[in-house]
Amino acid sequence: MTGDTTTFFAWEAGARIAVRNLGGEIVIEANAAGLKTLASHLLTLSRDGTPDGAHLHLEENNGLEEGSASLVLERCDDE
Repeated sequence: MTGDTTTFFAWEAGARIAVRNLGGEIVIEANAAGLKTLASHLLTLSRDGTPDGAHLHLEENNGLEEGSASLVLERCDDE
């Protein structure tokens, strides 16, 4: 994550998340713990004081299941 604030991204135990690029669609597949983890990440990015441009990279074997497409969660306050 970028910015001057320290942010902690929590992971639920047993979280499994996969991202599939099916051409015209991106599919996020996750178990219940994975969905809670993604929701927590998004809530973390939405907190007051989180700077514009703050982001989190999720990649294969770095939060995502093997074979997943990379995913970036980013805060963008520009309209």
